[in-house]
Amino acid sequence: MADKKANKSKEVEEAKVEAVITDQPEVTETEQVAEVKAEKATKKAGKRSEKAVKEAEAKAAKEERKAKGDTTPQEEVDVKPKQKQKATRSRLERRGKNYRKVAELIEKGKVYTLKEAMDLATKTSVGKFDGTVELHINLNVDPKLADQNLRGTVSLPNGTGKTVRVAAFVASDQVEAAKKAGADVAGEDDFLAQLDKEQINFDVLISTPQLMPKLGKYARLLGPRGLMPNPKSGTVTTNVGQAVKEAKGGKVEYRVDKQSIIHQGVGKVSFGADKLYENAKSFLDNLQANKPASVKGPLIQGVAASTTMGPGIRVEVSSI
Repeated sequence: MADKKANKSKEVEEAKVEAVITDQPEVTETEQVAEVKAEKATKKAGKRSEKAVKEAEAKAAKEERKAKGDTTPQEEVDVKPKQKQKATRSRLERRGKNYRKVAELIEKGKVYTLKEAMDLATKTSVGKFDGTVELHINLNVDPKLADQNLRGTVSLPNGTGKTVRVAAFVASDQVEAAKKAGADVAGEDDFLAQLDKEQINFDVLISTPQLMPKLGKYARLLGPRGLMPNPKSGTVTTNVGQAVKEAKGGKVEYRVDKQSIIHQGVGKVSFGADKLYENAKSFLDNLQANKPASVKGPLIQGVAASTTMGPGIRVEVSSI
């Protein structure tokens, strides 16, 4: 046992002498362990990336300080490259090239008359298709109140430009008259058979008051699609022929939404400014005529016009 201790002491002395001769600092056991760990970590990083090597070296240095009991705060080396933050682009800059081009035709902050807005709408259509010109009207109503939940119908003088498929739910003796008036689908039992199969190949459904109870079981099918006949919209009537002609000729139904706004198309871009103005004026006049008695002050608070996917055009309310 004494021989082993003597041999170990002798090896230590020889190491000290060698360190003095080579003019190198004496390597402690703790430092040796730290060096081995650093070497292993670097080997483990291998040829991955400069970032991985730096992380391995930083980890080895941390272990070394921990072994020495060094608790002084160290400056953290940011191995992650800093990403440059891109400047936030405006909403207009994020739009497409065609949109930005037509948006230049609208003066910022300017309010146009209804006639000017319809003329400008024909020039600000973005798509390659025949877009719809729409009016978005902010009303001074509270839709939660039953008497202010505004809805109605209006026949546009120049139509909507859309092909409307009309179905007439009538008795067998009225089928021929409904089809002569322009109904695409007309009948009773055969029509109900189509509803049983959930076949809906129409845009407007007109019914006589006598047959309305039979449509009750289809309320969940027709209601969410806005196809359930309603006396207020003129789709429940005894004069089915007249109702079919009006629906085919451009009669539209409107209703205020939860935000007190009505969105309504008044024609196609191909109509031209004059026909669009006539349709828009007819619709707004009908809207003013249906003003609820409980509304104090002006009914219309703001109007904007736009084409499908096109920029908005503010309309002067006093010009309506």
